[in-house]
Amino acid sequence: MTALPDHREPLDFIGVGLGPFNLGLACLTEPIDELSGLFLESKPDFEWHSGMFLEGAHLQTPFMSDLVTLADPTSPYSFLNYLKEAGRLYSFYIRENFYPLRTEYNDYCRWAAAKLSSIRFSTTVTEVTYADDLYVVHTTSGDTFRARHLVLGTGTPPHIPESCADLGGDFIHNSRYLQSKQELQKKESITLVGSGQSAAEIYYDLLSEIDVHGYQLNWVTRSPRFFPLEYTKLTLEMTSPEYVDYFHALPEATRYRLQDQQKTLFKGIDGDLINEIFDLLYQKNLGGPVPTRLLTNSSLQSARHENGTYTLGLRQDEQGKDFELESEGLILATGYQYVTPDFLEPVRDRIRWDGRGRFEVARNYSIDTTGRGIFLQNGAVHTHSLTSPDLGMGPYRNAYIIGELLGSEYYPVEKSIAFQEFAV
Repeated sequence: MTALPDHREPLDFIGVGLGPFNLGLACLTEPIDELSGLFLESKPDFEWHSGMFLEGAHLQTPFMSDLVTLADPTSPYSFLNYLKEAGRLYSFYIRENFYPLRTEYNDYCRWAAAKLSSIRFSTTVTEVTYADDLYVVHTTSGDTFRARHLVLGTGTPPHIPESCADLGGDFIHNSRYLQSKQELQKKESITLVGSGQSAAEIYYDLLSEIDVHGYQLNWVTRSPRFFPLEYTKLTLEMTSPEYVDYFHALPEATRYRLQDQQKTLFKGIDGDLINEIFDLLYQKNLGGPVPTRLLTNSSLQSARHENGTYTLGLRQDEQGKDFELESEGLILATGYQYVTPDFLEPVRDRIRWDGRGRFEVARNYSIDTTGRGIFLQNGAVHTHSLTSPDLGMGPYRNAYIIGELLGSEYYPVEKSIAFQEFAV
């Protein structure tokens, strides 16, 4: 990518937000002289789910789903090149495990970000306007940048259930677990709500130390069971260009219905971890009953906080029975949910919206009325299915977006990789 021009000159594109997907775009556009771009991130440095850096926690996708490899295996910003520069390539090879540790992946992303000239940290976007065929990006620092295109990478913030929206006390979302762990373990009881990978990792971590601290530990989920992540190879073919084509072409109502049905394809628990939890429960139960409860089919209906205690109103959905659970500590492992950035309000009329008031994301990942002005990273499960949050599909999407920015293909984009047929 060409050196950053004076910001009075229009850029080809501006990326807003710097998670793994926009960071991957920054890596892949760095060598392209024909493009000028800038990435703006409000945080002072790259940070990816630091509150969940539990010891031994790893990605649920292999190392090849790094920032660049599946678009450009020769890129200097690959995970393997990071390992080589860190002096750990042979150790990773001997480890014989395809899945990087979560802390390791974050360090890899920080390593890549430090090599790039197109990133500005500590820069918060306040407003985007449109004038003279250019998007004008305003920031808290007073700087203004103009560009022909935008790429939104603002991510998915922590989701707090409506029943807990005005809840007082010191409850936390799992994204702040490590920072809050010591205080939580001083309480007589801790309740964890949620059923995904993060919930399972936290439950295992707290269960491991339950004898030391002596708290009552509850794990509550509305799911009928603790679902394992589906990771068979034919299922993985659903993270393919063919499946994106198929899913995107379905009627809107069908896509939303499938979105609800496909959660275990990308929100389940690692099967080995489920087994490790059972084994730990079995081991601890040898010394007598463990002060823990695992409650399935139990949806959170209400919550209140009084005198240092949370009272959760729950409903056993299959039985149709209501009950309450009291707890001093509360952890909400309730996932993340895309929120439309407020800074887009001035250009709202340039964006396409679907029947539910969400972005109508085109097959080429654009959301604007021209079909090639504003592009979206993640936040499109309702149009692009489980490929939207999948790290392995990030380089594919970025290669696609780069082709749209240039008007021609720079990184070859696979059209057909699946053995199975999705459409008639």
